[in-house]
Amino acid sequence: MNKNIDFYFDIISPYAFIAYKNITKIDNIEFNFKPILLGGLHNLVNITAPAFNKFKLKNMKNDCELICKKNKINFTWNSKFPINSLYLMRGYLVIEESKKKDYLETFFNAYWQNDVDLTLEKNIIKLLENLSINHEEFLKNISKQETKDKLKTFTNEAFKKEIFGAPTFVANNKIFWGQDRLDYALDELKK
Repeated sequence: MNKNIDFYFDIISPYAFIAYKNITKIDNIEFNFKPILLGGLHNLVNITAPAFNKFKLKNMKNDCELICKKNKINFTWNSKFPINSLYLMRGYLVIEESKKKDYLETFFNAYWQNDVDLTLEKNIIKLLENLSINHEEFLKNISKQETKDKLKTFTNEAFKKEIFGAPTFVANNKIFWGQDRLDYALDELKK
């Protein structure tokens, strides 16, 4: 039985934040983290993100607050939502493997719990310093063509699999879209 689930995510997505918080509680399954640029994926799929529709945005905010309250997840809607997450997602690709978990925890929490403005370089630098990540190396590495290409590759891979949003789980080559589909992906592994 396959014990792996691919997790396509972007830090900008509040639902990816909720999914992330839930998967960190699961010990017996290996999650393959697949960073994507959600805005880029939406462009490929030719859809408008809910963040750009005032009715959907209001509902999404309320929905996330309800889900987090029910699941006892500390959550604060970020006052700068949405932002361009390009550097954050490239950043996940350039840091050493041993710091990836802490990086996600730190940046998800900064954005979705602490209302940190992640469009400001000084805020990103402070978070990186807290993680003992050299910010000069980080900024240099996220600008490299190979890093740009790697994020594009993950985003295009998602598109080719007909993934259109984040979070998305893939278990046994089946797609499960949305934070509320984690249990279905887990059930798929039992088959």
